[in-house]
Order: sequence, then C-alpha cells, then structure tokens
Amino acid sequence: MVGEKSKGKRWGWVVGAVIALLVAVALSSAPKIALFGSSNKPCNCTQGANKYSGIVEDCCCDYETVDRLNKEVLHPSLQELVKTPFFRYFKVKLWCDCPFWPDDGMCRLRDCSVCECPDSEFPESFKKPNHGLPGDNPICQEGKPEAAVDRTLDRKAFRGWTEIDNPWTNDDETDNAEMTYVNLQLNPERYTGYTGPSARRIWDAVYAENCPKYPSEELCYEERILYKLISGLHSSISVHIASDYLLDETTQTWGQNLSLMYDRVLRYPDRVRNLYFTYLFVLRAVTKAADYLEHAEYDTGNHTEDLKTQSLTKQLLYNPKLQAACPIPFDEAKLWKGQSGPELKQKIQKQFRNISALMDCVGCEKCRLWGKLQVLGLGTALKILFSVDGQPNSHQNLQLQRNEVIALINLLNRLSESVKFVHEMGPSAEIEAQVSAPTSPNCPLQRMWASLFNRPPPNCPLQRMWKSISDKPPPSCPLQRIWASING
Repeated sequence: MVGEKSKGKRWGWVVGAVIALLVAVALSSAPKIALFGSSNKPCNCTQGANKYSGIVEDCCCDYETVDRLNKEVLHPSLQELVKTPFFRYFKVKLWCDCPFWPDDGMCRLRDCSVCECPDSEFPESFKKPNHGLPGDNPICQEGKPEAAVDRTLDRKAFRGWTEIDNPWTNDDETDNAEMTYVNLQLNPERYTGYTGPSARRIWDAVYAENCPKYPSEELCYEERILYKLISGLHSSISVHIASDYLLDETTQTWGQNLSLMYDRVLRYPDRVRNLYFTYLFVLRAVTKAADYLEHAEYDTGNHTEDLKTQSLTKQLLYNPKLQAACPIPFDEAKLWKGQSGPELKQKIQKQFRNISALMDCVGCEKCRLWGKLQVLGLGTALKILFSVDGQPNSHQNLQLQRNEVIALINLLNRLSESVKFVHEMGPSAEIEAQVSAPTSPNCPLQRMWASLFNRPPPNCPLQRMWKSISDKPPPSCPLQRIWASING
C-alpha cells in the first residue's frame, strides 16, 4: 500500500514537471499566449468594446478618426463614385497562362465566371488610344532638394491619359489586343466557391516567395510595409467574401458569414490592423495625387455623368473634414533612407511585380478579375507615392493610365467597405464565435496546447499527456489525481 502511494506521488511529480515544462516553453516561445484571464477568443467584458484605438501603426491617423471619416465622408463618396460610367468599366486581361505552374484551379459555382461587356456598352472614348502630351518640369514642388521623397505632384500634371506600363506591376497594359472591358457593377466581388489547394497556393506563393507570412524584427521598415500592404489586402478580400456569402446553394440565399470573417480576420488582431494600414496607405496616394485627379478628363461621352464624376472626385479629394482630421494619412518620406535605399526599392518593386504576375495563376475568373484590379490599384498607389519609375526627385511628371485611376479608386472603395464592415459587424462576429464554440479553450492549458501545436486542443490536454507517459488509463481529471497523490 505504501509502495502504491509513493508510486502515485512519483507519477504526480512527473506530470507536474511536464506541466511546468509546458508552461515554460509557452512563455519563452509564444509570447502572444495569454495564459490567464484573456485569450484570442472574445470575452464578455467591456475591454473589447474599443479593441482598436490610438494611432494606426506606421500611419498618422487614429482608429477612431478613420472609422468616423470612413462612415461620414469616404464611404458615401466612394460608393457613388464607383457607380459612375467612368469608374464602372475596367480593362483587364482575363486569359493568361500562369507563369509559375499549370492552371488547374476549379470553381464550384457559376459565380466564378465574369460577364464581359459587349463593344457597344462601354464608353466610346475608352476605345481610342491615348498617348498623352509631352511632359515638362514640375511647376511647384515642396520640400528640400535632398529630401528622400517628393511629397507633392505637379499641379498641372494631367496632360492626357497615357498607355505606359506601371513599373510596379507585371501586366503589359499597352497590349489592347488581349484586353477586354468588364462592368464591375455586374461582377461584384463575393464568394465564388473557389477553395482548396489551388486557392491556398496563390497566397502561399505570395507570402513564401515575396514577403514573409510572419514578419520578424529582423525585417527592415520597407519590408514590413510590403508585408502589411499584402496582409491588409488579403484581409480585405476575406471580408468581402464573408460579407457576401452563399449561405444556401439550394435556395441561392446570400448573406453575411460572420463566423468566416472571425476565423479568417478578426481572431488575428494584426490582420485587422494591417487592413486599416493599407486603407490609409492607399488614401494617402489618392490625396497626394489630388491635383492630378482633379484636372483629369473623366470623359465617357455622357456629359451629365462626366460632370457628376468630376464633382464627386473633388468632393472626395478636398473634403474639409478629411483635410482637418487626417491631412497626411501615411508619411511616405520615411522610406528608402540611407545608401541602400535605391537598391532596396528595386528589390521590393521586383517582389511586387512577382505578386502581380501571380494573379494570372488564380483559377477563378472573377477572383482573377478582382485580384488584378486590386493589385493594380495598390501598384498605382506605390507609383504615386514613390514617384515615376520609383525614382525620388524625378523631373518627370506623374503619368497615369486611365485603367490605373479606375483600379486605384475601386481599391480604395473596397478597403473602405471592409473597414466599415469590420467596425460595424466585428463585435457581433466575435460574440457569435464565442457562442458557437463549445470547446473554446478557456482553460489555460488548452490555450497553450492550441498555440504550441497549431491545432485544436483535446478536451483535456493533461489526459493526452498522461497517456503518453503512463500505461494506465487517465483519470477523468489528472490534476485532481496529482493533487491527491501529493497531499495523500
């Protein structure tokens, strides 16, 4: 009897030591683990009411201001703007061979396909070639000559739409023979059924080959910016899918899938922060190009609609609330410092071009459409912020293609919609996730298990551990057995 008791104590100390080791490993290798009191799951307490507050990291505006301006100013203006004839039609090369692997993507739904415009539908002026007018030196520029980034653009920069390639993107925009026009209002970005290995391979390639999925402190500032832009775009696309989801294929019922939004975005705070960052980054590009966009020709042949487009554009660019609360959403002058700046810029430009090329590998036609549009929009933002061909203090005027401006404004609208949806529906999604998760790891050991092994924990991690070190079946609660063996 004494031997049995000492043996029980011995096993108690062994399991206790294993628990201590697990805790130590968790604390040292996974600092994000909240052992006691909180976790990645929402809690029924007031601290989650204002989860994102203060300045958006690497930006010049705070979350509260972004949400307010988005609701009152940006989202309403953008919603009207993207419905105008000028911003409704996007020129895209839909049929391209993937340069990296055979295209074997499959879609389950007819919603994968794109409805193209007949020649008679899109504006006649879009069919005419545009070569622009010869440029000259910028008339007015702010800042010192030695400044790393020119923060203003020529006030009279617009000299006609051009057809020159964007150095940040892969597509040859001058190859009109392979381009087709698409009415974006008839091809909304939504759930398409495009899932599985083919879909995952795209994002895996984006992160693995061009920017790290989990950025470390060793990355320089510019590399972190690239990661955050891609992560923010990824989050926004996931929000779009969740906000317009096929809930029932039999009855063709569409609606919001809040649990999907939680699983893909909300449960990872960095993804939400990167969404806000990308929104402000693109907004900064639009506001920096304000003079150019104000004087651009929004000609579709419909004079009334074209005047409306120009008026809405000015309202967006020069809104007093936006100028007062968030005049410079992102400070691009902080990038490309030091002797390695030009070389680093070329490296990141090449990485972004690779990401652009990956859009040809998307196996779903509608996903490819929106992927190309939004990557081109992001590439246009990079082009605006970092001057012509990525060269600071360039004496060339900014020149944009019509398609680049269409992509830029539509991207800003998609990011605006995502920010609005996350802000308004985020709390409901977190509550729903908590209610629908009966095996939610409220137990600290379960949270440690999930974080360390990257998979759902068993009902009782200690029972799993017990089985691995003892031939006897585990008791219903090993902690009680340990307590009993230690205290006799």
